[in-house]
Amino acid sequence: MDLLLNLTPVNAAEAWADFERSDFGTAPTLRLRPLEFEPDLVRRELYDLPIEDVADPALHKLLVTKRDEIARQITALEDRDTTKFVYGSLQLYGGITPQLTAAAEKLLAGIPAQGTSVPGVTAGVFAEAARAEIQRYQAVYPEFPMHVDVRDDISELMVSFGRLLIPENATFRADRVEPLLHHEVGTHVVTYQNGARQPLTMLTIGLPGYDETQEGLAVLAEYLTGGLDPRRLRVLAARVVAVDLMLGGAGFLDIFATLRDKYQIPRKTAWIIAIRVVVAGGSVKDAIYLRGVARLLEAFAEGVSLDALLVGKLALDHLPLIQDLLDRGVLHAPWVRPRWLDVPGAPERLDRLRAGLSVTDLYEGVVAA
Repeated sequence: MDLLLNLTPVNAAEAWADFERSDFGTAPTLRLRPLEFEPDLVRRELYDLPIEDVADPALHKLLVTKRDEIARQITALEDRDTTKFVYGSLQLYGGITPQLTAAAEKLLAGIPAQGTSVPGVTAGVFAEAARAEIQRYQAVYPEFPMHVDVRDDISELMVSFGRLLIPENATFRADRVEPLLHHEVGTHVVTYQNGARQPLTMLTIGLPGYDETQEGLAVLAEYLTGGLDPRRLRVLAARVVAVDLMLGGAGFLDIFATLRDKYQIPRKTAWIIAIRVVVAGGSVKDAIYLRGVARLLEAFAEGVSLDALLVGKLALDHLPLIQDLLDRGVLHAPWVRPRWLDVPGAPERLDRLRAGLSVTDLYEGVVAA
């Protein structure tokens, strides 16, 4: 059951072309792929699992919580394209606080809008760069697998079950290729592979509520390698504002126009942000990137171990349990060390994180008047 893939429009390129032809005045119709599983049968299998036989109280609670999360995912997928979907999304990812929205608006106000004059690269060029990146890992970890697919049925770059999936029609800013590789391969693929080496293999698909911490860690990987540029920070902030607008009742056209006109987000970027927020009936997932960064910054300032975050896909709330399992030898130290920890300048940037930064401190340029 692939939640991410099942919430990705299959007609994004055509919908953008139609939207452009309408002079940005007609809301797009987004199509999602049919579910390839029978929800009731999957629920039956899920609740047939003999979780009650697990004696360890901490692991028992973890398994029950994960079962409940998967059940919520199934219901959310059934509720796609209905008014009920947004409530399922809130249950899975949580809402946003006024403090997070305020931080996002401060970033958008303080970081000057910039043009998009940087040259782009095709999906094929990006795929070759991704394969070269994986080969760098394979030079140190020969068993590190190579899974890079260019596909015509997705609209967003993603990692699904350890596989890097690249949309065939996508173009990527040339200066974003390396940061994206550290985000997708160096974080999402690496933690998947680290989780696959653990006896608790749930660390591959993710412990309950792992998404926020995982995405926050991936964004900080961009920062540590010097790749969290002003445009990227503005996009992360705009996602929070878009979620806030959607929860307030705004539709696609209002969200798009607000991002474009009030916050000077480029049209194609505003389109991407808006469709990610309204897809399936309203998704709050995109707020977890900035929220995850904010929570990780607080954790690093409190001395949280980065190594423990790399054993697999987990949430900050699981760290006491993970550390206990590491101490007892149930879990092992991470198999793969991400390359972004060793990029020139990364150790110094990590020290700055540990000294205490807020999300607005991540912008290193001149603040707009």
